[in-house]
Amino acid sequence: MSTETGLTYGSCSPSVSHVAREPEGPRGTTGPWRPRFGEDIGGHCVSRKTFGTFRTTWFSGPKGVPVRGRPGFPGFPGPKGETGRSGLPGEQGYPGTPGRKGPRGLPGGAVPGVFTESFLIARHSQTAQEPQCPTGSTKLYSGYSLLFINANDKGHGQDLGTLGSCLRRFSTMPFLFCDIDGTCRYASRNDYSYWLSTAEEMPKSMELIPAEELHKFISRCTVCETSRNTIAVHSQTTLTPDCPQGWHSLWTGFSFTMQTAAGAEGSGQPLASPGSCLESFRQVPFIECHGRGTCNYYPDSYSYWLASLDPKNVFTKPVPQTVKRPNLENVISRCHVCMKQ
Repeated sequence: MSTETGLTYGSCSPSVSHVAREPEGPRGTTGPWRPRFGEDIGGHCVSRKTFGTFRTTWFSGPKGVPVRGRPGFPGFPGPKGETGRSGLPGEQGYPGTPGRKGPRGLPGGAVPGVFTESFLIARHSQTAQEPQCPTGSTKLYSGYSLLFINANDKGHGQDLGTLGSCLRRFSTMPFLFCDIDGTCRYASRNDYSYWLSTAEEMPKSMELIPAEELHKFISRCTVCETSRNTIAVHSQTTLTPDCPQGWHSLWTGFSFTMQTAAGAEGSGQPLASPGSCLESFRQVPFIECHGRGTCNYYPDSYSYWLASLDPKNVFTKPVPQTVKRPNLENVISRCHVCMKQ
């Protein structure tokens, strides 16, 4: 510790020694404020240091008690951030429910010289001459009228309104059969083919008709292409029905439905098809042919036609009757083949 002129340094309390004092002089003017020795300024005291400088000694106050302040007010919204990167693709969702049916679209326009649709029909003359295609249709080819075949005692028929019933070449046996032994056999079994026939009368002797004379007995056919749909309309009376509105006539005929032959096998005609409307009525409109190259008419051949009904007695019990020539056509329904305009 150092002392100067009776003052003790290093302490905030001055110590004055007992010395003689002079009388006090006049009081001076107040100078600029300075901290006094030992004056407490904000938790520290002031003391004098050599050369007139001051040294400040800091004192630690007691530890304060922590007190949680009240929450502050919300800050202002920050600026909008930058767009983030795209996320990974999600899993495939479940199929949605079907939507409602939309409105009908407008009709499409026609392109000159180009048909948007094409329909094929077969027409059978039931004669030895090729039939003409109806007006508004184009001939594709002509052939012979195949009705159905019987193989292995099973019958399989053709729709007379489609091109499958018009074969370009005639044969009494137009098909063969093959087996799992790697062999095929032609005209070696008791199979049959049936063709629409002409009005040529069968021989008086009932002998088999040889292949050289068959051209007079086999009906000819023509396959035609049209740009409109065709249908058959049946009256179930002896009156020819009218075509529906918006349709025009191609030909009229008799309502042919089905046929059977050897083994009670046969086939039928869809009544909506032009093939169900034959232009000529005959009791048996087809002839049976064999692999040995012959054809003939047989008593086990039957044809089936729509009947002519009385519109006033449709819900009554049918009255059995037997009709013979020349009144056969009086009990057969009439039909009309029509094409959409």
